[in-house]
Amino acid sequence: MRTVTSLFLIAFLAFQTNSYSQATISKTDSIIGQTFRENEPGGVFLVAKDEEILYRKAFGKANLELEVPMQPDFIFEIGSMTKQFTAVAIAMLQEQGKLDFEDEIVKYIPDYPTQGNKITIHHLLTHTSGIKDFTKIKSINEIAKKDLSPQELIAFFKEEPMDFKPGEMYKYNNSGYVILGSIIEIVSGQSYAEFIEETIFKPLKMISSSYASHKKVIKKRASGYHLKEEFVNNTFISFSLPYASGSLLSTVDDLLKWQIALEANTLVQQKTKEMIFKNYTLNNGEEIGYGYGWHITKRDESLSYEHGGSIFGFKSMAVYLPDEKIYVIGLSNCDCHSPTNIVKDVASIYKDY
Repeated sequence: MRTVTSLFLIAFLAFQTNSYSQATISKTDSIIGQTFRENEPGGVFLVAKDEEILYRKAFGKANLELEVPMQPDFIFEIGSMTKQFTAVAIAMLQEQGKLDFEDEIVKYIPDYPTQGNKITIHHLLTHTSGIKDFTKIKSINEIAKKDLSPQELIAFFKEEPMDFKPGEMYKYNNSGYVILGSIIEIVSGQSYAEFIEETIFKPLKMISSSYASHKKVIKKRASGYHLKEEFVNNTFISFSLPYASGSLLSTVDDLLKWQIALEANTLVQQKTKEMIFKNYTLNNGEEIGYGYGWHITKRDESLSYEHGGSIFGFKSMAVYLPDEKIYVIGLSNCDCHSPTNIVKDVASIYKDY
């Protein structure tokens, strides 16, 4: 009798778990389906707990002209999610003793006009440097299609007046991550693209990730779109402009490998990771809600590490709940379809999985 009761209990619990899973999947489908429709540019979404994939689906079209359905392994431009890789690359060099977070940037770029200020690598990583964001400079359209070296791009904004003194404010800033990319090249002796490929992508077997290129044929790459009165192809921009602040390509599967490696301290030690995911403060002690390459915030009272990306024709968003070990990532091939709120809502659904 006890054996029969035990078997019944096991079967009942299995049924309950399966029902919960199906209900969660259906709810996730519904949330995503409100934005991503079959005959429009699409997206790919993935949910994982630890290393277990709980949800992985593609929506819409990868190419409207050829009517190619999106597939879960397709490649997207991830925009400012690139900043995560730049920050960890800097942290890896710090562990190797090749630089320090508190180094002033003039140690690596001696002719940089700091306007009497002490600007450190830490300030660049946390968007507290006060340097003018080059994407906000009106004349940016004059260089948008040009292939520039990091030095030429830095020259475009370095003479601009500072927005504030270092550490006095938090203001999201792409220029800081451009300078970080240049420092990586100076310290490592490799190009930024080579360094990321050799020290991160290859060791983690992120085989579908790379520095973006307009010339190279990249299989399974989704096309990007804007929505005006109708869907149109995305605006051309040289990838030398977003550079270390936003020029990487990836997939949801590779980004899960990235998250697993971060959690396992594969690339950096625990003490360094704690510095990356610290909620830093301004000079007056006020928390900024940002670490090194990630926003540090709360999601339904749970600690959350998150970041999005936006580049012509594409948007991305990822949320990681470290206490629950839940990772949610969404990639879109139209900058009209933002995955940001979707990913946040889906993370809330799976938080207690």
